[in-house]
Amino acid sequence: MNHPVLALGSTDWLPVLGLRDEAAVGCDTHVVVRVQAQARLVKVRLFTQPLDEGTGPDPSFTTVFEGPLSLADGRLVIGDVMGVTRFVSLIGEAGRRRIRVAVDEPGRNAAAVDISVGPKL
Repeated sequence: MNHPVLALGSTDWLPVLGLRDEAAVGCDTHVVVRVQAQARLVKVRLFTQPLDEGTGPDPSFTTVFEGPLSLADGRLVIGDVMGVTRFVSLIGEAGRRRIRVAVDEPGRNAAAVDISVGPKL
C-alpha cells in the first residue's frame, strides 16, 4: 500500500469519507480502513459465502466495520484511496450484501485485513 487508507466497495465513484481518529468508516456503497503504509506489505484476504471448509476469516481479528454495502454491478473493488493499487472481484448479482471488515490491529498499524462478504440481502 502506498497510502494509509484502504478502500473497498462498489465500482461507483468513491465518495469522500473522513476517518478522523476511527479505524474504519463506511457509507452505503464504500468502506475506508486505516492501514499501515509503506512499512511492509498489507495482507488483504477476501471471503465470500458460502465459505470453503477449513478456510475463513481469522477469528482473532477485530471487526472495524460490519454492515450492508450496495454493489452496483455485483463487483467489489479493493485498493488504496488514490487508485494506485486496485483489485476487482465479481461477487455475484448487483445488490446489497452484508460486509464484515476485520483487522489484525485497528488503526495505523493494521497489516492484515479480512473482508467477509455475505449473501445478497
